[in-house]
Amino acid sequence: MPIRQSLAVTGSINQMGQVQAIGAVNEKIEGFFDVCQQRGLSGSQGVLIPAANVKHLMLRHDVVAAAQAGQFHIYAVEQVDQAMALLTGLEAGALLPDGSYPPGSLNQLLAARVLALREIRKANAQAPEKKAQIKEDPV
Repeated sequence: MPIRQSLAVTGSINQMGQVQAIGAVNEKIEGFFDVCQQRGLSGSQGVLIPAANVKHLMLRHDVVAAAQAGQFHIYAVEQVDQAMALLTGLEAGALLPDGSYPPGSLNQLLAARVLALREIRKANAQAPEKKAQIKEDPV
């Protein structure tokens, strides 16, 4: 799945998919903004930050002005699925009661790919006795 290259991402994600707060959020946003401004603001550039960091934002006036004008975007995300939807343009898709994901959703496509890779691995797996033989034969 193609990932938007006009967006920077900062933060960490725990095993439950929650985006956790980070340090130096202002400096990270302003640093990426400076790079984008030097290359020319297109209106598609921006940064994904943890929602927990919004209360810490104290950005320079030029960054705020660009965001207000729609030339630079700051997306506050709480869950990895929100970030992936912004990065790919596809809705992540919530888990359905039957354990599947909605057709065409990012999570459904990922689950299908994992299953396909599992089948490839199974098809290419060697029998246990063949593996033991390979280990014993010096080359």
